[in-house]
Amino acid sequence: MTPHPAAPSRRTLLRALTAVPASAVLLGEIPGLLGSALAAAPPNGSATRYTIVPFLNSDDGTVDVYQSDDATDFRLLRSSAYTPPANRIRDASVIRHTDGFYYLTYTTHTWQDPSTTIGFARSSDRAGWTFLYDYTVPIANLSRAWAPEWFVDSDGSVNIIVSCSTANDEWIFTPYRLRATNSALTAWSSPVALSGIGANHIDTFIVKTGATYHAFPKNETTKYIEYATASNLTGPYTIRRTGDWAGWGSYREGPALVQLDNGGWRMFFDGYGDGNYYYSDSHDTFATWSAPAALPAISGTARHFTVVKEAVTGGPSLARNITSSFRSVNYPTRYWEQRSSLLDLPVVTTSSTTAEKQAATFTVVAGLADGNGCSFRDAAGEYLRHWDFRARFDADNGTSTFAEDATFFLRAGTSSGSVRFESYNYPGYYLRHYAYQLRVERSDGTDQFRQDSSFTPVTPWA
Repeated sequence: MTPHPAAPSRRTLLRALTAVPASAVLLGEIPGLLGSALAAAPPNGSATRYTIVPFLNSDDGTVDVYQSDDATDFRLLRSSAYTPPANRIRDASVIRHTDGFYYLTYTTHTWQDPSTTIGFARSSDRAGWTFLYDYTVPIANLSRAWAPEWFVDSDGSVNIIVSCSTANDEWIFTPYRLRATNSALTAWSSPVALSGIGANHIDTFIVKTGATYHAFPKNETTKYIEYATASNLTGPYTIRRTGDWAGWGSYREGPALVQLDNGGWRMFFDGYGDGNYYYSDSHDTFATWSAPAALPAISGTARHFTVVKEAVTGGPSLARNITSSFRSVNYPTRYWEQRSSLLDLPVVTTSSTTAEKQAATFTVVAGLADGNGCSFRDAAGEYLRHWDFRARFDADNGTSTFAEDATFFLRAGTSSGSVRFESYNYPGYYLRHYAYQLRVERSDGTDQFRQDSSFTPVTPWA
């Protein structure tokens, strides 16, 4: 377990997000509102849903569909959800369009073969997909059109960024923009090269914050993911970072970003050199990044994907400004209990002392750092927070650091009525019990972890 970070802490970096405008744009986040930002937890009773449609390490003829409520723990929704009628499917990018349908665009051939088309498919439910058409990218002497990526601009226009090479140098790729010229996404403008990024860059992924376009292309010479910015979608871009600037290493490709509920950004990328799929987070508008971690469960199986994020109904709900006790799902005689300022999970019964019952009763309030999250007070008015990843109670000192430590997002638990509590400032980390102590630990994607981090709100003991 990594020790509690020294100053400047990750929380300090989170505060830098105040510089990101509320109009920040990213790929297809909300149905009917393509390009609008969703940088806060969904309200009580709703949930965040992230969907990916990767092709398989073992098979580029089909794709699986996975979903997650935290962008860390992806669960299979449908295996072999879409197989094109001919050719292959690689590098699938997904959005939800204003018509309510989900759309895929993808590479249609293996890397060894010439590939002058990109494919399109559509779905109403993300599980079943219908082939639409293959589109020949109109570039003279085209050899390969790879890794088409959706980008929805702040004016609502739908674009595809596609990496293309010509027959005179089939392995030197340049990023181009195609813009949809009708709402059915069946007609496209002439390709326009993104100026400033230059040749021999592939898998360019773009997000927009305020008036700035942020591009993340892979340099095919160095095998590093680079960073560039521009004031227009087609450039000119200025390359800001090269080499191992983010600490991700080389032989990395397929970058894709999504904004998390706490306002930070998560980068997913394919570590094809070592067979893993990684994620890394930034909380200071792409200046610094967390150490890359392999995605649990799907790393080594999934290949090059993008992410669509939505707010959906039917999420977990927890009433605020009430008292409650919290029972472990997999140890149902054990409850949260404050003991010597620490949160433990002892057995509590009707024969427990009055003091023990009081210590197992908490007031649920709106999250100190995000009102759609939640915070917890004990009988003395102190708040549950993490410190050195241990769950404990302390008096609110009024700092943003404390507020972030003491805020948790609701995620669905493993049984009906149960809830999991994700740390606000450590995305993918959850309150879980270990040796009957409550800690904040990173999800490993296992059923055991999900059980250990699921708790049922029940009638308060006191």
